[in-house]
Amino acid sequence: MKIDWEALGSVFGVSLLATVALVALFTLGLVGLSKHETATEQGGTATLARSGAYACFALVAAAVGYAIYLIVA
Repeated sequence: MKIDWEALGSVFGVSLLATVALVALFTLGLVGLSKHETATEQGGTATLARSGAYACFALVAAAVGYAIYLIVA
């Protein structure tokens, strides 16, 4: 049995990059919601922060859905 170490390293690198990207997007969504709460408490509106947070969460959901599609297909 011969292990293709280059392919294994490539899969590891892509999965690590995807994980870091998803965590970063989710964190940005949480920061956006936090900014929205802070602005609401101070009497303002932070529509852009809330919209950005929802966009980040939608991108995370789309990436997870695509990954599940790749696994099932």
